[in-house]
Amino acid sequence: MTIDWIAEAERLARGRRYGEPSLPPSSRNAPQSPPLSEEEVRAAEAGLGITFPDEYRDYLLRQSAGGAVRRLRPSAAGWGWHGDSSTNYDLLTTAFPHPDSYRGYEEELDDREPLEENFPDLDTYQAAWKSWDAEYEVLQERKTSGAVFIQENGCGFSTLLIVTGPHRGTMWFDARATCDRILPLNLDGRAVSFADWLGRRSMDLLCW
Repeated sequence: MTIDWIAEAERLARGRRYGEPSLPPSSRNAPQSPPLSEEEVRAAEAGLGITFPDEYRDYLLRQSAGGAVRRLRPSAAGWGWHGDSSTNYDLLTTAFPHPDSYRGYEEELDDREPLEENFPDLDTYQAAWKSWDAEYEVLQERKTSGAVFIQENGCGFSTLLIVTGPHRGTMWFDARATCDRILPLNLDGRAVSFADWLGRRSMDLLCW
Protein backbone atom coordinates (compact mmCIF):
# COMPACT_ATOMS: atom_id res chain seq x y z
CA MET A 1 0.00 0.00 0.00
CA THR A 2 1.33 3.40 -1.00
CA ILE A 3 1.29 5.96 1.82
CA ASP A 4 0.56 9.60 1.12
CA TRP A 5 3.29 10.95 3.39
CA ILE A 6 2.37 14.57 2.83
CA ALA A 7 -1.20 13.94 3.99
CA GLU A 8 0.04 11.88 6.95
CA ALA A 9 2.44 14.64 8.03
CA GLU A 10 -0.38 17.18 7.84
CA ARG A 11 -2.65 14.89 9.88
CA LEU A 12 -0.08 14.39 12.62
CA ALA A 13 0.71 18.11 12.76
CA ARG A 14 -2.88 18.74 13.86
CA GLY A 15 -2.09 16.92 17.11
CA ARG A 16 -0.05 19.86 18.34
CA ARG A 17 -1.62 22.90 19.96
CA TYR A 18 -0.67 26.40 18.96
CA GLY A 19 -1.87 29.85 19.91
CA GLU A 20 -0.53 30.18 23.44
CA PRO A 21 2.69 32.13 23.96
CA SER A 22 5.81 30.09 24.53
CA LEU A 23 7.18 30.21 28.03
CA PRO A 24 10.83 30.87 28.87
CA PRO A 25 12.86 27.95 30.22
CA SER A 26 11.76 27.08 33.76
CA SER A 27 13.96 27.77 36.76
CA ARG A 28 14.02 26.64 40.34
CA ASN A 29 12.51 30.01 41.26
CA ALA A 30 9.50 29.65 38.95
CA PRO A 31 6.25 30.48 40.78
CA GLN A 32 4.19 27.55 41.97
CA SER A 33 0.66 26.94 40.72
CA PRO A 34 -1.84 25.56 43.25
CA PRO A 35 -2.19 21.76 43.36
CA LEU A 36 -5.09 20.22 41.46
CA SER A 37 -7.94 18.37 43.10
CA GLU A 38 -8.51 14.67 42.56
CA GLU A 39 -11.51 15.57 40.43
CA GLU A 40 -9.40 17.86 38.24
CA VAL A 41 -6.65 15.27 37.80
CA ARG A 42 -9.21 12.66 36.79
CA ALA A 43 -10.77 15.10 34.34
CA ALA A 44 -7.35 15.81 32.82
CA GLU A 45 -6.59 12.09 32.49
CA ALA A 46 -9.96 11.43 30.89
CA GLY A 47 -9.55 14.34 28.49
CA LEU A 48 -6.05 13.31 27.47
CA GLY A 49 -6.83 9.59 27.34
CA ILE A 50 -3.95 8.63 29.62
CA THR A 51 -3.21 7.87 33.27
CA PHE A 52 -0.43 10.01 34.69
CA PRO A 53 2.62 8.21 36.14
CA ASP A 54 2.23 7.93 39.92
CA GLU A 55 4.98 10.39 40.85
CA TYR A 56 3.72 13.08 38.49
CA ARG A 57 0.15 12.49 39.64
CA ASP A 58 1.22 12.90 43.26
CA TYR A 59 3.04 16.11 42.35
CA LEU A 60 -0.13 17.52 40.77
CA LEU A 61 -2.22 16.63 43.82
CA ARG A 62 0.19 17.60 46.60
CA GLN A 63 2.61 20.22 45.31
CA SER A 64 1.73 22.12 42.17
CA ALA A 65 0.14 22.02 38.73
CA GLY A 66 3.17 23.94 37.42
CA GLY A 67 6.17 25.35 39.24
CA ALA A 68 9.27 23.59 37.96
CA VAL A 69 7.37 22.16 34.99
CA ARG A 70 4.83 23.39 32.49
CA ARG A 71 1.51 24.10 34.11
CA LEU A 72 -1.27 21.58 33.51
CA ARG A 73 -4.56 23.41 33.08
CA PRO A 74 -7.85 23.36 31.15
CA SER A 75 -8.31 25.59 28.11
CA ALA A 76 -10.69 25.95 25.18
CA ALA A 77 -8.82 23.08 23.51
CA GLY A 78 -9.14 20.85 26.60
CA TRP A 79 -6.67 19.90 29.31
CA GLY A 80 -3.04 20.50 28.40
CA TRP A 81 0.25 22.11 29.36
CA HIS A 82 0.46 25.89 29.16
CA GLY A 83 2.84 27.23 26.50
CA ASP A 84 3.36 23.77 25.01
CA SER A 85 3.37 23.60 21.22
CA SER A 86 5.63 20.53 21.01
CA THR A 87 3.64 17.71 22.64
CA ASN A 88 1.51 15.84 20.12
CA TYR A 89 -1.76 15.29 21.95
CA ASP A 90 -3.06 12.86 19.33
CA LEU A 91 -0.03 10.61 19.98
CA LEU A 92 -0.13 10.68 23.79
CA THR A 93 -1.92 7.32 23.92
CA THR A 94 0.68 5.68 21.65
CA ALA A 95 3.62 4.00 23.39
CA PHE A 96 6.86 5.98 23.44
CA PRO A 97 9.36 4.18 21.18
CA HIS A 98 12.89 3.42 22.31
CA PRO A 99 15.37 4.94 19.80
CA ASP A 100 16.69 1.46 18.98
CA SER A 101 13.29 0.64 17.48
CA TYR A 102 13.57 3.16 14.65
CA ARG A 103 17.31 3.61 14.19
CA GLY A 104 17.52 1.21 11.23
CA TYR A 105 14.51 2.77 9.53
CA GLU A 106 15.98 6.25 9.96
CA GLU A 107 19.30 5.18 8.45
CA GLU A 108 17.50 3.58 5.52
CA LEU A 109 15.41 6.73 5.07
CA ASP A 110 18.55 8.88 5.03
CA ASP A 111 20.10 6.63 2.39
CA ARG A 112 17.15 7.03 0.02
CA GLU A 113 16.93 10.81 0.05
CA PRO A 114 16.09 11.71 -3.56
CA LEU A 115 18.93 13.19 -5.62
CA GLU A 116 18.11 15.51 -8.49
CA GLU A 117 20.46 13.73 -10.91
CA ASN A 118 18.39 10.55 -10.60
CA PHE A 119 15.21 12.14 -11.99
CA PRO A 120 14.28 13.05 -15.56
CA ASP A 121 13.08 16.55 -14.74
CA LEU A 122 12.86 19.08 -11.91
CA ASP A 123 9.13 18.63 -11.25
CA THR A 124 9.49 14.88 -10.75
CA TYR A 125 12.45 15.38 -8.44
CA GLN A 126 10.67 18.03 -6.34
CA ALA A 127 7.59 15.81 -5.95
CA ALA A 128 9.74 12.88 -4.83
CA TRP A 129 11.73 15.05 -2.42
CA LYS A 130 8.58 16.56 -0.85
CA SER A 131 7.18 13.07 -0.24
CA TRP A 132 10.49 11.91 1.27
CA ASP A 133 10.69 15.02 3.47
CA ALA A 134 7.13 14.45 4.69
CA GLU A 135 7.99 10.84 5.58
CA TYR A 136 10.93 12.17 7.59
CA GLU A 137 8.59 14.64 9.36
CA VAL A 138 6.28 11.77 10.28
CA LEU A 139 9.20 9.80 11.75
CA GLN A 140 10.34 12.80 13.78
CA GLU A 141 6.83 13.38 15.13
CA ARG A 142 6.37 9.74 16.09
CA LYS A 143 9.68 9.69 17.98
CA THR A 144 7.95 11.49 20.87
CA SER A 145 4.71 9.49 20.88
CA GLY A 146 3.56 8.97 24.46
CA ALA A 147 5.76 11.80 25.74
CA VAL A 148 5.00 15.19 27.28
CA PHE A 149 7.40 18.08 26.68
CA ILE A 150 7.27 18.81 30.39
CA GLN A 151 9.99 21.47 30.44
CA GLU A 152 11.58 23.69 27.81
CA ASN A 153 15.32 24.02 28.34
CA GLY A 154 16.04 26.65 25.70
CA CYS A 155 17.97 26.49 22.38
CA GLY A 156 15.62 23.81 21.05
CA PHE A 157 16.19 21.37 23.95
CA SER A 158 13.39 19.91 26.09
CA THR A 159 12.89 17.45 28.92
CA LEU A 160 10.33 14.72 28.28
CA LEU A 161 8.09 12.86 30.72
CA ILE A 162 7.03 9.52 29.27
CA VAL A 163 3.37 8.78 29.97
CA THR A 164 2.63 5.74 27.78
CA GLY A 165 4.39 2.47 27.04
CA PRO A 166 7.14 0.41 28.74
CA HIS A 167 9.18 3.52 29.58
CA ARG A 168 6.26 5.21 31.31
CA GLY A 169 7.29 7.35 34.27
CA THR A 170 10.88 7.90 33.10
CA MET A 171 12.52 11.15 31.99
CA TRP A 172 14.27 11.68 28.66
CA PHE A 173 16.13 14.58 27.05
CA ASP A 174 15.34 15.76 23.53
CA ALA A 175 18.74 16.74 22.17
CA ARG A 176 17.78 16.64 18.49
CA ALA A 177 18.72 20.31 18.13
CA THR A 178 22.40 19.32 18.13
CA CYS A 179 22.96 15.55 18.05
CA ASP A 180 19.67 14.41 16.47
CA ARG A 181 19.04 12.05 19.40
CA ILE A 182 16.51 11.57 22.19
CA LEU A 183 18.37 10.29 25.25
CA PRO A 184 17.27 8.67 28.53
CA LEU A 185 18.36 10.44 31.70
CA ASN A 186 20.56 8.34 33.94
CA LEU A 187 21.17 8.49 37.69
CA ASP A 188 23.79 6.09 39.07
CA GLY A 189 23.16 3.69 36.21
CA ARG A 190 19.37 3.60 36.41
CA ALA A 191 16.53 5.33 34.61
CA VAL A 192 15.48 8.66 36.11
CA SER A 193 11.92 8.95 37.42
CA PHE A 194 9.94 12.16 37.69
CA ALA A 195 10.67 12.45 41.42
CA ASP A 196 14.40 11.84 40.81
CA TRP A 197 14.47 14.56 38.19
CA LEU A 198 12.43 17.04 40.19
CA GLY A 199 14.79 16.78 43.14
CA ARG A 200 18.03 16.75 41.18
CA ARG A 201 17.62 18.86 38.04
CA SER A 202 21.34 19.32 37.44
CA MET A 203 24.31 17.86 35.63
CA ASP A 204 24.41 14.86 37.92
CA LEU A 205 21.56 13.51 35.75
CA LEU A 206 23.41 12.31 32.68
CA CYS A 207 22.20 11.09 29.31
CA TRP A 208 22.99 7.51 28.40
